[in-house]
Amino acid sequence: MNLQGRTKGIILVLTAAFFWGISGTVSQYLFQELHISAEWLTTARLLSAGFLLTLIAYKQHGNRVFDVWRHKADILGIVIFGIIGMIGVQYTYLAAIKHGNAATATVLQYLGPAIVTGYFILKAKRRPTSKEMIAVFLALFGTFLLVTHGNIQNLSISKLGFLWGILAAFGLAFYTIQPIELLKRWGSTIVVGWGMIIGGVVFSFVTPPWSFEGEWYFSTSLAFLFVVVCGTVLAFYSYLESLKYLSASETSLLACAEPLSAAVTSVLFLNVAFGWIDWIGTVLILLTIVVLTKKQKASPEESL
Repeated sequence: MNLQGRTKGIILVLTAAFFWGISGTVSQYLFQELHISAEWLTTARLLSAGFLLTLIAYKQHGNRVFDVWRHKADILGIVIFGIIGMIGVQYTYLAAIKHGNAATATVLQYLGPAIVTGYFILKAKRRPTSKEMIAVFLALFGTFLLVTHGNIQNLSISKLGFLWGILAAFGLAFYTIQPIELLKRWGSTIVVGWGMIIGGVVFSFVTPPWSFEGEWYFSTSLAFLFVVVCGTVLAFYSYLESLKYLSASETSLLACAEPLSAAVTSVLFLNVAFGWIDWIGTVLILLTIVVLTKKQKASPEESL
C-alpha cells in the first residue's frame, strides 16, 4: 500500500470516528436543550439511516440487496441482528447519553471490545493470555475511575447513566459477534442497512416516528440531519472505505478518536464536567483497544 493510500485510509477512519463522537454530543444537545426523547430519536435514526444505507447498497450491488430474504437462515439472522443488535446498540447508547452525558456514554461503550474478547475466550475454552488479562484490568480500572472518581462510596454519574452505558457495551459486543457470518456472505452495507430498517420498524411499536415530543426549530433539523447523515451514514461508509487502505487493527486503533471527540466537544459546547480522573479512566479504557489489537496469532473469528 502506497503512502497516498494509507493517508486516505487514515483520513477516512478519523472522519468516521469524529462524526460518531460528535453525533453523541449533538444527541445530548437534542435531549437536554430541545427535550427530544431518546426513544423517538432511536426510531427516527434507525429508519432514516437504514433507508439511506440500503439505497447505497442497492447502488453498489443492485438486486442482490433483496436476495438476503430468499434464505431462511439469513432471514432469521438478520431479524435477530435488527431487533437485538441494532436496537441494543443504538437505544442503550442514546439512553446512556440522556441519563448521563455523551462523553461518559461513549467511553463506557468502548468496553465492548473487552467483552467480545472474553466471549471468544469462553467459547474456545482456553485460559486468557497475559495481554488479555492486562486488557481486562485496564478496562475495569478505567471504568472504576470514570464512574467513581476513585471513591467507591459515590458514583460520579447517575446510576441510570452507568447502567445504560454498560448495557451499551454489551449491545456493541452482540452487534459485533452475532452478524459475523451474515457479513461474510452479504457485506456490511446490506446487512447494516436492513438491520437498521428492521430495528426501526420494531422500535416503532415502542415509539412511532410520528409520535414526536420536544421542540422543533431550524436547529433541531440541523442537529437531527447531522446525527442521521454524518453521525450514521457517512461515518459508517467512511469507516468501511478505510478498510480498503488499512488493516482492521489499524482502523480499530484510530477509531479510538470517537470517545475523545465526544469528550472534547461535550466539554467545549455543552459544559460537561470532565476532570483529570475522567481523562485517566478514558485513556485506560482506550488502552484496552491498543492491547487487544496488538494480540498475536488471533483466530479468524477473534480478528473480526
